[in-house]
Amino acid sequence: MATTSFLNGARALLRVRSRLARECLAELLAVFVLILITLSGSAQMVTSSGTKGNILTAYLAGALAVMVAIYTAGGVSGAHLNPAFSLAMCLLEQFPWWKFPIFVAIQISGAFISAGAVYALYYDAIQHYSNGTFATSGPRETASIFATYPADYLSLSNGFLDQVMGTALLIVGILAILDTRNKGVPKGLEPVAVALLVFSIEVSMGSNCGCPMNPARDLGPRLFTYVAGWGAEVFRWVEGRG
Repeated sequence: MATTSFLNGARALLRVRSRLARECLAELLAVFVLILITLSGSAQMVTSSGTKGNILTAYLAGALAVMVAIYTAGGVSGAHLNPAFSLAMCLLEQFPWWKFPIFVAIQISGAFISAGAVYALYYDAIQHYSNGTFATSGPRETASIFATYPADYLSLSNGFLDQVMGTALLIVGILAILDTRNKGVPKGLEPVAVALLVFSIEVSMGSNCGCPMNPARDLGPRLFTYVAGWGAEVFRWVEGRG
């Protein structure tokens, strides 16, 4: 009885009463989960030289990460996870503009923190694979674990088109899945449908830029690599390409 009373008191004390604070915490946790799984799948592929993972398993990890993240925060913050999605919701007047910069900051922060967690988790593997040198290019580069980089052949305009088209398809697909006037996805399975959507885009449009489709997913970890030792090369421009 005393234990129950103590737990109830602790729960009441720790309860976050601000709706905005709850939404921010949920979004932060969901993005952390999303990036943790996504980057870990990439780290396993890169540091094992493809023996314990490949591009398909990395894409699958990223898609399933979206599903887990939506289940994590969908009921609290809507699990935006992505500044592009938050912007789309604002444009459709389904999300207040004043919350937009707050959500973007939370999403990028969650991605940054999660990149640090993946770095700690795979620290020994990264050191062993790279011989202690943090490179952004070459046969032992490890920067691509955390952020996406364009293929050598890709022009700036083609890279821009690639990202606009991939992200637009993602947003349109999510809106179609969530539209109650459309053929409905069974209630509770919406995150699964979104994960399949993400996977389909990754396996069909991933070769040019790695298919990030999410500014927070790319910028947060890229900022982490900048401060963690990879340096300004993570923002490199090569022959006019970024």
